[in-house]
Amino acid sequence: MNIRSNPDKTVPAVTTGPLPSSRKIFASPDAAPDMRVPLREIILSEGAGEPNLPVYDTSGPYTDPSVTIDVNAGLARGRKQWVLERGGVEEYDGRQIKPEDNGSVSTDNAARAFSAYHKPLRGLDGHKITQLEFARAGIITKEMIYVAARENLGRKQQLERAEAALADGESFGAAVPAFITPEFVRSEIARGRAIIPANINHPELEPMIIGRNFLVKIILSSSARFVCFIFFLLDLVSLFVSLLLLIS
Repeated sequence: MNIRSNPDKTVPAVTTGPLPSSRKIFASPDAAPDMRVPLREIILSEGAGEPNLPVYDTSGPYTDPSVTIDVNAGLARGRKQWVLERGGVEEYDGRQIKPEDNGSVSTDNAARAFSAYHKPLRGLDGHKITQLEFARAGIITKEMIYVAARENLGRKQQLERAEAALADGESFGAAVPAFITPEFVRSEIARGRAIIPANINHPELEPMIIGRNFLVKIILSSSARFVCFIFFLLDLVSLFVSLLLLIS
């Protein structure tokens, strides 16, 4: 990692390159053989006596050695074709960039504009646009196929130990199947129990699903330290109250 993707110091750079002791691999679901679903394979030592371990990968194309990252050109817009194939959208000019978009700073301090420009899309009246609308209409989208393969960590069939693993523990009311299918993804979205955040104007994103019956996703942001500090304070308060109860 820590490879500068461009020699021009005036252009923002991002961290790219492979991660240690692992490699990025891709799965192709049977329902869409041309689709490449990213996974990360943890490389185990020869003495482990176990095959390498596939895990969820959210590093995007930044860890793909075959991809050249250019912050001016932007990421590849792989989902745009999916959106256009479904129809019901149109391109429009959008609006001009305003001073307030750059914090109303002076021209000298304004953020440099990227050279890539893409016209935004908008939905047409009477057409389905969101994953929820397609799900409730009984339609399985490419995004649903994608996240099913991602949730299965590339497996194309149920693990032999899957049933035993599900039975070993407390489900807390969840109904996780031994193998995730695109139809199960669709049904969970249609019931309002899961979502696929997939804005039509972000075709560069790699779809993932969030819901009770799917793998846990944890989002970290710049405010994470503050949240951790709050929990630390709450723990201190709890400890203080416990001590008061013991004394009294």
